[in-house]
Amino acid sequence: MIRNFVNCHYRHVIMFKNIPFKRVEWVTSSFLIITAILTFTAVPAYYYFFGWDWFIFAVFLFYYPATGMSITVGYHRLFSHKAFKAKWPVKLFVLLFGAAAFENSALWWSSEHRKHHKHVDTDDDPYDISKGFFWAHMGWLMFKLKPDNPINNVQDLKRDKLVMWQAKWVHGIALFMSFILPSVIGYVYAIITNNLSPIAGALGGLLIPGVARVVLVQHATFCINSLCHMIGSRPYSTSHSARDSWIAAIFTMGEGYHNYHHEFQWDYRNGVKFWQLDPSKWIIWLLSKFGLTANLKRVPNERILLAETRETKRQLSNHITNLQQFRNTSGEIIDQTLDSLENWSERLSEICDELQKAARDKIILSKSTLSDLRIEIRKAIFEMESIPKLTIA
Repeated sequence: MIRNFVNCHYRHVIMFKNIPFKRVEWVTSSFLIITAILTFTAVPAYYYFFGWDWFIFAVFLFYYPATGMSITVGYHRLFSHKAFKAKWPVKLFVLLFGAAAFENSALWWSSEHRKHHKHVDTDDDPYDISKGFFWAHMGWLMFKLKPDNPINNVQDLKRDKLVMWQAKWVHGIALFMSFILPSVIGYVYAIITNNLSPIAGALGGLLIPGVARVVLVQHATFCINSLCHMIGSRPYSTSHSARDSWIAAIFTMGEGYHNYHHEFQWDYRNGVKFWQLDPSKWIIWLLSKFGLTANLKRVPNERILLAETRETKRQLSNHITNLQQFRNTSGEIIDQTLDSLENWSERLSEICDELQKAARDKIILSKSTLSDLRIEIRKAIFEMESIPKLTIA
């Protein structure tokens, strides 16, 4: 029995030796795990013992978009991609509430994100989706597979005094903005209204607009790196894994149109169609009306439509190639379908030439012309999608 115990203990020691504990980011991993556990245990327990309070929930409703948009508008579109310029009040707001998302400093975040765009879907991509959903979602934060690289791709941001101030004090700012301030708000509210005990008010502020909000904002951001490289459509390019997902756009402040973003990363918009949900672009646009943002970069409609046309033509070419394998063994229907697709392919080539000429000569096509071209592209897509899937026996 003792021998069995020793052998079992020895096997466990050997097993744990094989686990790369040296590669674990213990502080980050502990934070991600503990806050998630508290969200699913302490938050329900709080509501069970103290009940629902609308004010505490209202603080959560302010904090979630404030921190979420500080990541999308600030960390992402302003600092990482320079998609627009902002006055110092806007910068200060997104740096304070961006820190409250506990996603590190804008300097570090932008550096990693620029690497992602430069090396997407390769081993040098920090959150490479080819390593799996978990790695792209949060594993890259929890484990260190490579030595830290110097932050040498954000020299422009290093010249920004506010960005560097936040980078120096980011952990203190995060702790204060994310946990201390909501707790103080809850504490003061409880004293003023006497609806809760001061301790219950402070605890509610800590758990709901604090801990639970951090977890939700973080995983919304993580979904851009994981789900938006796995689920959705690729209307602009299939040369990378980024996808457009209207579902992801709902809880990521408009960041779900990721295929477009990877093609035109310097555009201040992600959702470029009028029906696409992108509250971040609306905030940036609204701030520009008050002079707080400026130089909003937009991709010309001709270039956007050209990307859609090229991708549709590429997909049509693939369908034509597949159908040609059945020409000798199939009947009249296949021939008619091939003729139709080949006609559409020729028309799309003409549209590509027209759009390329407009882009080269800096000609702005009329809205009616662009609308007509879009209708033709949709018809080509419909024709392509209506083809039954054929396989060679």
